[in-house]
Amino acid sequence: MSNESPRAQRGNGSNGHSRGHNLLVFGRTFLKDPAMLGSLIPSSRYLVRRALRQVDWERADLIVEYGPGLGTFTEEILKRMRPDGRLLVFETQSDFVRHLEEIQDPRLEVIHGSAEEVAAALEERGAGRADYVLSGIPFSLMPEALRDSILEHTRSILDPEGAMLVYQFSPTIRRPLERVFRQVESEFEPRNVLPATVYLCHP
Repeated sequence: MSNESPRAQRGNGSNGHSRGHNLLVFGRTFLKDPAMLGSLIPSSRYLVRRALRQVDWERADLIVEYGPGLGTFTEEILKRMRPDGRLLVFETQSDFVRHLEEIQDPRLEVIHGSAEEVAAALEERGAGRADYVLSGIPFSLMPEALRDSILEHTRSILDPEGAMLVYQFSPTIRRPLERVFRQVESEFEPRNVLPATVYLCHP
């Protein structure tokens, strides 16, 4: 189910900021809108590895990420992606958008907007269907109608052989995922603040 062999990349996939600076940006944004982050601490390397090991990097032409924040997952995706791959990230927080735009990699496009706009954004760019969608946005803290809309739009833009990867701190998302996706698998990662579950959702 997984293939973790990193591929060569264009660009360095890094914006050069220190960890202290990154945590300051993350904390400031959390205080502005905690409901849209869900946690004061960025994802651990253990959670990143557990989620990304589900990706078949050989066939991943287009990956979409919702709520990349400081780019913890974004930079690791770029390290593993094919040189000809493409990564579109959707971020609503202006501070994070500015931070992400400093990542020097031509495969990355930062979209200042909501995940609910994913279908229109892909159509506008002639991007075709996504192979994987990765999401850490806190579905349990958002209005039900918005959550369901994002999930339905996500399923609509996925390749039939693709998948949505969702990492969450609350188990309440499983039922909504199962209503939208044909098959939902999960793995628990305790080595994170907060402990998280990774869901692999097949359209």
